[in-house]
Amino acid sequence: MESFTVRSGSRTEFIDITSRVESVVRESAAGEGLCCVYVPHTTAGVTINENADPTVRRDVLMELDRVIPLEDGYAHAEGNSAAHIKSSLVGQSVTVPISGGRLALGTWQGIYFCEFDGPRSRRVYVTIR
Repeated sequence: MESFTVRSGSRTEFIDITSRVESVVRESAAGEGLCCVYVPHTTAGVTINENADPTVRRDVLMELDRVIPLEDGYAHAEGNSAAHIKSSLVGQSVTVPISGGRLALGTWQGIYFCEFDGPRSRRVYVTIR
């Protein structure tokens, strides 16, 4: 297992981590297998989505904010319930096949660290099997 740090700059943000995960795959010398990307945080997540048009990220964050607003009479005292809910919906891991020593992502796909309670410094774990 390898890990790296991601630093977010705002409260909510999608950060493209595809190249960092690809580096771990290259260094592993795995020809075929699976790559699991995991974030050990209850107010963050990881997802796969389009990486060609940055407005997709903006639209996803906008809709998550609309459906799960920052303030909504939540009982959790820390004031970050919306982040916990978004994290649960998005999830903390993705698994991508490795083929020919590369991530088998679609043409327009990228791997995104999803910050819902930033800015913060976070860990991402990558396991190759």
